[in-house]
Amino acid sequence: MSWLDRLPGVRGKLLRGEPLGPFTWFRVGGPADVLFLPKDEDDLAAFLKALDPGAPVTVLGVGSNTLVRDGGVEGVVVRLGKAFAAVEPQVGKKGGESRIFAGAAALDATLAREAGRAGIAGLEFYRGVPGSVGGALVMNAGCYGSETKDVLVEAYALSRAGERLALSNADLGYSYRRSARAAAEPLIFLGGLFEGRPDEPAAIAARMDEITARREQTQPIREKTGGSTFKNPPGHSSWKLVDDAGWRGKPFGGAMFSPLHANFLINTGEATAADLEGLGEAVRAEVKARFGVDLDWEIKRIGRP
Repeated sequence: MSWLDRLPGVRGKLLRGEPLGPFTWFRVGGPADVLFLPKDEDDLAAFLKALDPGAPVTVLGVGSNTLVRDGGVEGVVVRLGKAFAAVEPQVGKKGGESRIFAGAAALDATLAREAGRAGIAGLEFYRGVPGSVGGALVMNAGCYGSETKDVLVEAYALSRAGERLALSNADLGYSYRRSARAAAEPLIFLGGLFEGRPDEPAAIAARMDEITARREQTQPIREKTGGSTFKNPPGHSSWKLVDDAGWRGKPFGGAMFSPLHANFLINTGEATAADLEGLGEAVRAEVKARFGVDLDWEIKRIGRP
């Protein structure tokens, strides 16, 4: 009898063979063996504690920076819903005048907006980060010169065994688009406590409007995309390497690097995950051959080919 035959009881939903494409911004990908939509934090913790330790567990956020392969994902895929999306300014609490809590399922843009309304500056950059707070905590997300490590006080997570953890900024070992702690052990982030600085809400809103306008002019945000495809190698811009290699706007099956921003991989309509990943690998190989530079994926690729 396999772990699939011994799934723990839950108060949320367990869905077998659920297609994952609709949960991602690329709109591609095969099914999860099991998709778990937990009712709340206690439901998730109890499930993890009771689940066979040999069962693979993968967390899928809003799918903005994830490519699910066509063969689907082995094991249990956990997707956090509204119960994990609270955003709560800590105004009125001791030491909380410029602090705000955000659940892992909250959109980064929502965190930025609610911080602004509370007069908390310094988190405006999240307005330009496509994705959720959980993803930001995993990969030290950022843009326009700011990163998660610059504003995070503490993160809250569950271990694979369902143990609750409180992790300081230092505990997470952040570097460019990476957390050493998250890379070393499976964590399911529940949320984080962030700190900015006091400012007038109108001034904060104006800065966020500038970020929004800049994104709309320079990024294909209305396409089926996954945000930045490659990390910037030291001393280089990924978009320029892709552009110089001649791949801006060049079709590859149903995939293409955007004519608007050459580091944005897009599904032009009928792409498969294999098209998208194949294009990325073709570009990586050509950039390495022509310029001697390694491009590392920023998009997380999961599942079976």
